[in-house]
Amino acid sequence: MPKHHLWSDEYWLLLMQLYLKKPVGLKPLYSRDMVDLSLELHLPPQFLYGQMFRLRQLDTPQIEHLWQTYGKSPKKLQREADLLRRMNGFGQPKKFYEGVAINESFERDFKPLETDASLKPVSLIMILDLYFRLTPITMVAQTPEVVELAKLLKTSPQTVAEAMDVFRFCDPYLNRDDLMIHPLLAPCRDIWQRYGSGNPEKLAVLAAQLKEYFR
Repeated sequence: MPKHHLWSDEYWLLLMQLYLKKPVGLKPLYSRDMVDLSLELHLPPQFLYGQMFRLRQLDTPQIEHLWQTYGKSPKKLQREADLLRRMNGFGQPKKFYEGVAINESFERDFKPLETDASLKPVSLIMILDLYFRLTPITMVAQTPEVVELAKLLKTSPQTVAEAMDVFRFCDPYLNRDDLMIHPLLAPCRDIWQRYGSGNPEKLAVLAAQLKEYFR
């Protein structure tokens, strides 16, 4: 995997710490811990997942040395990781990465919406996936699938149903010519442009992976 311009070899310590967290091993791509570390380091989960796979494979002398030094010394690893996090500017991209252009697209997906703090763009991705699985008449708060998804997303079934109604407005196949004013219109339109016209199977795979984040 190509090296990311924001990656530092010091981050192996943090990745190893996550790898050794029980249950020990490679963590799911969108597990909450993986995403939290991604946001902390401003590195996409896909990149960290690839690096964690390398960590498991022991594919360089440097990684072998890391395992020899910290593999059986969790307290030592904890001290080094804590020291790294206390570094001046760590976790503060405006200072730490001054002069470096940061692509925050994936970070925005995991931040609450300005118009509804109970939802994030990744929440809307999950709702869009369900949208393609239901018929319009079942896109209501009482539908079991809607209730189940709302529980997973920690929001209300009514909120999920409202988002689906907005997606119906965004759906070009429905040929709606009415006007809509809704706080979710802009973020739903953005998600539709990114995923609504693509392969629904790819969206389904992404939604299945994202379930790990909400668990």
